[in-house]
Amino acid sequence: MEYLKSSVLITGASRGIGRSVAITFAASTNRPILLLARNEQMLNETRDLCIKAGASKVEILVCDATDPDQISQLSIDPDIPLPGIIINNAGSYLYKKTTETSPGEFKEQIDVNLFTAVHIVNRFLKDLLKLDRALIINICSVGALRGLAESGAYASAKHALLGYTRSLREELKDTEIGVTAINLGQTHSTSWKESDMSPDKLINPSDVASLIVTMSQLTKRTLVEEIIIQPQHGRVAPM
Repeated sequence: MEYLKSSVLITGASRGIGRSVAITFAASTNRPILLLARNEQMLNETRDLCIKAGASKVEILVCDATDPDQISQLSIDPDIPLPGIIINNAGSYLYKKTTETSPGEFKEQIDVNLFTAVHIVNRFLKDLLKLDRALIINICSVGALRGLAESGAYASAKHALLGYTRSLREELKDTEIGVTAINLGQTHSTSWKESDMSPDKLINPSDVASLIVTMSQLTKRTLVEEIIIQPQHGRVAPM
């Protein structure tokens, strides 16, 4: 199996950053695209946008990535190559003080922001190892690098995701699988739909998508291990 002929799998692809990443891959590469999320209607919307952008093969995978059983039972159309690039973008942002967050809310943040990536990697790792090269990109957060008083459960979960990503990278260093963490600052997405922040002050999701595509096109001799992306003028109040 060849990396250049493999597909790209994007989780959380029904909207926001995941949708932008999918459309950018469709517009700038020939890779088949696998779109994974829970919302079938919105996944179909992303699929249509990808085809409009130039993708020849797009498959939607409707499942809850927090459920390991659903992930283990995923089947891919045999006409679509298995993924050589996995972009773990699925996540959830909880704007709530740590001291006011319930145990259930903490668990949900960890399930969505950490275990979705863990389950996806566990499902596809054997396939990735068959390739001459492969790439796992986990969308972490600047909240993985410092505490966030207003969203402690989210920051805790992203700390865990970054720790997992760094550990996975060390574990796979002797293979041809690269592992990258993107520590993303405030990016215009559905996470801010109830905020009065101006989109013009936030990171453009298309910029994030273009960067991911570029990283996927580097030679196998080169890996971006970790990168921080921030709004040009710094953190945007009130979050």
